[in-house]
Amino acid sequence: MHQILLRIGPAAFRIASSWRQPLDQLEALYRDYPAPADPMVDFTVRLEPEKPWRRYLRPAVHIGGDFWLPDAAPLPLAQGLLAAEMGMNLQMALGWRRHLLLHASSVEKDGKALIMTGLSGSGKSTLSAMLAERGWRFMGDEFALLSLDSGQFVPFPRLISLKNEAIGAMQKVAPASRFGPEMKATPKGDIRHLVPPKTALARMDEPAAPALLLFPRFGHAPTLRDMGQSEIFVRLTQASTNYVALGEAGFRALTRFVDTVPVKAMDYQSTEQAEQLIESLWSELP
Repeated sequence: MHQILLRIGPAAFRIASSWRQPLDQLEALYRDYPAPADPMVDFTVRLEPEKPWRRYLRPAVHIGGDFWLPDAAPLPLAQGLLAAEMGMNLQMALGWRRHLLLHASSVEKDGKALIMTGLSGSGKSTLSAMLAERGWRFMGDEFALLSLDSGQFVPFPRLISLKNEAIGAMQKVAPASRFGPEMKATPKGDIRHLVPPKTALARMDEPAAPALLLFPRFGHAPTLRDMGQSEIFVRLTQASTNYVALGEAGFRALTRFVDTVPVKAMDYQSTEQAEQLIESLWSELP
């Protein structure tokens, strides 16, 4: 099999593939990322045909690796890049134990981190990508990594996965050279990956203390709402893929986060409205 090594923040991956095409696309998009210092990686992802003949006849990519889902449907080879990204996310979700993982986006400004989490379609990926073009440092799209000891967030600046209308919105503000191929009619809709700004890659080993947690919700009249601590805690446990596995360490880290960081629910109908609300909240932080 063909293979490449990638490092994203604290995690190192080996991506092995029966086809060269997905790896060529990965190498092009991750070309500015640092290489792993050690060939002993954290996770291996395998892209291979479910049946031998599917390597050549209507090629279909089955996602395997250290952790995998036996009932996951294969993807067409044209979506091999998506399969590789899904494979890396799956390894993190099921196997990472060094930090508390939250399904969230994160950006940093003035040495402080803004964390955004919510249901699929809440717009957190688009907002983090847009803020990264407005002077914020992009820290992560799929996962926010909360340190169990320090309470800081560690960057995991993987490619930004843009879906449907978000693709066109980001094409207006980010250079074409940072976009990957557009994949139509995937299980998640139309998808195009965006390489984060170089600042995010150069500072991927620099953590930041959380200063604000937002629960964005797209498609509603712009407003900010307070939330009760019990609701916040429960929603964050639901947004974490390894909270239960971490046991007491995860409970302590999450409790400290909820007890010390300001939280708002934010409704908005456009990225411009969301940016205005975020900047207003940010200016009021101590």
